[in-house]
Amino acid sequence: MPTSVAKEPDWSRETTDRWWDPAKQLIKSIRRYQKWQGKSGTLADCMTKLAVLHYRFWTVITASDIPLNCQIGGGLLLLHPNGIVIHPDATIGRNCLILQQVTIVSGVNIGDHVDIGAGAKIIRPVTIGDGARIGANAVVLQDVPAGATVVGIPGRIIQPRSPA
Repeated sequence: MPTSVAKEPDWSRETTDRWWDPAKQLIKSIRRYQKWQGKSGTLADCMTKLAVLHYRFWTVITASDIPLNCQIGGGLLLLHPNGIVIHPDATIGRNCLILQQVTIVSGVNIGDHVDIGAGAKIIRPVTIGDGARIGANAVVLQDVPAGATVVGIPGRIIQPRSPA
């Protein structure tokens, strides 16, 4: 785990530099919906509906299931959003990385700066500590302490190699 984990979200990770960037456009549509959902008035209603249309388009393009009401900290990075499924009751911390085909179920609490590899499944309500890494295709069934690395089916915590 990095010795100095920034507690502020890195919003540049979500900034779109071009229109055809499905992952960032999907996150942008979720953020826009959440911004306007809590407001009242005609403008808010129109902007909420526009955000939903934007969200539906990018959801189809990315083939992912990330709900509009999900709890995602700032700075989320989705390199390949295809097939990502996140339950609306899961909580994701700041500056996390999630790769393709990841499934996260209800009751999961993911800390800040967590990297989740392709195909990983978090299928029980667990807590994943700050700076943890979940390996590709790992199946997480128990809590993961901060800075730990989990690999395998079922997931097990591995110790980092000591320098030679």
